[in-house]
Amino acid sequence: MKVQLDEIDLHIIELLSKNGKLGNKEVSVAIGLSITPTFERIRRLEKKGIIKKYIAVIDKMKIGKGLKVFCQVSLKSHSADIIEGFENAIIHIKEVSACYHIAGDFDYSLYIEVADMEEYQIFLKKTLANIPNISNVQTAFVMNTLKD
Repeated sequence: MKVQLDEIDLHIIELLSKNGKLGNKEVSVAIGLSITPTFERIRRLEKKGIIKKYIAVIDKMKIGKGLKVFCQVSLKSHSADIIEGFENAIIHIKEVSACYHIAGDFDYSLYIEVADMEEYQIFLKKTLANIPNISNVQTAFVMNTLKD
């Protein structure tokens, strides 16, 4: 269900999506309200599920996860058991940063972060290949990030 937002709410969302560490005072100065109404608006956005969580954005290169991979996966069949089995397996794999159930030529799009090509090859052979009922995998490697 879509929630009605005014310009101030949208401004708060924009500010916090760029820097989740901003304090109420900093947000209040930027939007032109006092601290209490700003705090109440932020809490309302959180309670309505618009602001779902605050996260730290990590420089993956600095922690040895420099290779970004998009992996498209097709399943052998679309029975509930096969779909559930794949989804239960994939959500526990640490290399998979995101998984989307998609429509089109493939069933799932995985976003994988590993150190390098060798680590991806090991992931493909030892982890992904061990998930039952995968019929096809297509891989694309990120060469450069233009917008994140």
